[in-house]
Amino acid sequence: MLHKITFPKTLLVLLFVAFSTSHSGKVSAGVNVWTSNGPEGGTVRVLAIDPTTPTTLYAGTDASGVFKSTDGGGHWSKVNNGLSDTSIHALAIDPSNSSIVYAVTNTHGVFKSTDGGEHWDAVNTGLPSYVTRARALAIDPATPTTLYVGTQGDGIFKSTNSGGNWSAINAGLESDYIYALAIDPTAPSVIYASAGTRVYKSPNAGGTWSEAMAGSVYATVRSIAIDPTTSSTVYSGTDGFGVFKTTDGGGNWNAVNTGLTDTYVLALAIDPRSSSILYVGAPHGVYKSMNGAKAGVRPTAA
Repeated sequence: MLHKITFPKTLLVLLFVAFSTSHSGKVSAGVNVWTSNGPEGGTVRVLAIDPTTPTTLYAGTDASGVFKSTDGGGHWSKVNNGLSDTSIHALAIDPSNSSIVYAVTNTHGVFKSTDGGEHWDAVNTGLPSYVTRARALAIDPATPTTLYVGTQGDGIFKSTNSGGNWSAINAGLESDYIYALAIDPTAPSVIYASAGTRVYKSPNAGGTWSEAMAGSVYATVRSIAIDPTTSSTVYSGTDGFGVFKTTDGGGNWNAVNTGLTDTYVLALAIDPRSSSILYVGAPHGVYKSMNGAKAGVRPTAA
């Protein structure tokens, strides 16, 4: 049974859901209503929130680059100075210095801004010299100078100097098509990566990888979310089999799709205030579970 859901505005943008912004119509805000606040200029693939100033947001689009808002999404402006590729697949903000922002692009690798998106520089030393198709980015929360980037066709790369140079860290990976990366917030040396139809886990900051989710489910894993309070609980979203959950750090997985009618899961987000609350982004809407995905429901408009 579907139920209406009330949610705080700041939590909405935690869910990195692709949505269209090609129209200019606005929806009146209200209880149980999603409100369109732009930006207008393509499909938004990813959102990032400034951890120190939550009213500052960044939106990465499929063709129009990066937009920035300093008033909680009320107004947006393009911040593309220096970007040679305006197809954005991932954004990340340095947790220790929110003026430092990274953008992962479709064909030109990784870009870095040290002034809140006003100017960008490519930081691709060590990445393949040919066209680099980057797809995912993760920052070590304990050591923000350590970054990981996942590519489509070249595996995973690591930088220990804020993108100054990169080195491949693919030992044990059987697929080099990376769609998602997630770092254990309580033990940052533990990293999960989706590689094709499988989830891999590294216990040593990318030194070696081993399967944490066997490929018995033949669907691409698009998203990964780690429980911030119990990091042995991990969720993975697939493009045809819905959501899977492990409570033992990847040893065993179970489908958790009760109430989920969309099985193409584009995004996952966990409420940082209550880890039993899980959001799922799918083609036909956003789903919410209040009990750790034992059951899921989708919000509807008032």
